[in-house]
Amino acid sequence: MSLNTNPSDLVATYISSSAFDALPTPVVKEAIRSIVNWAGCAVGGSNHSTVNIAVDTFTAFSGAPTATLLGRAERFDALRAALINGISSHVLDFDDTHPECLIHPGSPVAAAAFALGESLNLSGRDVVNAFVIGVEIECRIADTVAPGHYASGWHATGTAGIFGAAAAASRLLKLDPQRTRCALGIAATQSAGLREMFGSMCKSLNPGKAAENGVTAALLAAKGFTSADKPIEGISGFAAVMSPTRDISKLTRELGSRYFLLGNTYKAFACGIVIHPTIDACIRIRNRVNLPGNTITAVHLKVHPLVLELTGKLTPQTGLEGKFSVYHSAAAAYIDGDCGEAQYSDARVRAAEIIALRQKVRATADPSLRLEEVFAEISYTDGRIETEYVEHCVGSLQNPMSDDQLNSKFLKLCDGVIAKSKAQNALDLLRNLTKLDSVIPALDVLRCP
Repeated sequence: MSLNTNPSDLVATYISSSAFDALPTPVVKEAIRSIVNWAGCAVGGSNHSTVNIAVDTFTAFSGAPTATLLGRAERFDALRAALINGISSHVLDFDDTHPECLIHPGSPVAAAAFALGESLNLSGRDVVNAFVIGVEIECRIADTVAPGHYASGWHATGTAGIFGAAAAASRLLKLDPQRTRCALGIAATQSAGLREMFGSMCKSLNPGKAAENGVTAALLAAKGFTSADKPIEGISGFAAVMSPTRDISKLTRELGSRYFLLGNTYKAFACGIVIHPTIDACIRIRNRVNLPGNTITAVHLKVHPLVLELTGKLTPQTGLEGKFSVYHSAAAAYIDGDCGEAQYSDARVRAAEIIALRQKVRATADPSLRLEEVFAEISYTDGRIETEYVEHCVGSLQNPMSDDQLNSKFLKLCDGVIAKSKAQNALDLLRNLTKLDSVIPALDVLRCP
């Protein structure tokens, strides 16, 4: 069980030796942006039916109430709080996305770090450091098994997210390298999450379970629970089993000098990120032309093939399904001028005017396009044809959301859940998280009375 230079050992040593003071300033800034975005999404999704069912199910099975459920009155133990906050922060599909790794980094790691950090009454610096390390590890593992892992049908937010949650929890528990490696192994054997679940409640369950099981892995390791010496790179380890294509060198390449968190992005729209260019294009045409949807005769889209693979639902029946329909999103974007959570309610997905326009939308896969590109063409009854090309949609790395935009998104997601004054107070505390001796005040103000 001794440590050597195996990739898993190197990663474990990196996790256990990480320190907040060693983090570059831009990384800390991006961590705060990610956490603000995560917290807003968790509050905004806190009363979704998916979350209500989960809370009702686990209330009787939760231990001592040491951790906050964001946007709710209940408190659960750290494991169940990590689960619920992981679900609520992803259920709107409004959380962050790392386009290089095809993963939503924030939900599993932040849900784990804040639940455990609150239970242990740790500082903002401790939690931010753990968050950075967790995101780094989950993204590196997702990158190691790309592209075959995702192409095989695995949901990396669940399968790699558990490693990030375990890494963050291990750091908060101050595990030594050997026990941290054991935590990574315990995480590896629990790794799960299927893309087949997209459009159902199970999609948000994936990061929720990743958060809960990642904390479980670290807690077990802290007590001496063991795992394999090479959980990731072994002959039958995570990488070999979970992907037909893998590059183990990515796991440790530039470890400690390159931070994946700096490649994170934040959504302006509450749906699968591959649809965002289409939404952006339709809104641009709508604002330019200023003609109602019933004057449209046809909408033609040229998109990257993955858009149709992931979001090709022609006739969504629920809001969750609508989030994975490029057809619904195009129609809603044009008619409403936005694709926030309101556009992905069950009622809006079934609205007659949306359905009428959705039936006129055609999408064609074009392998020459990058994932963030789209060509949109809209024809009208008066004979005019409007076109729009989007190279980089709002929220992308090349066209990122500003701090002000993220603050506005946070407050909008909190609206109707917690009082405006509390939401602003929470935002101020989160923005100054690294100055807090305890994360508890920032979480207390995010509770719903």
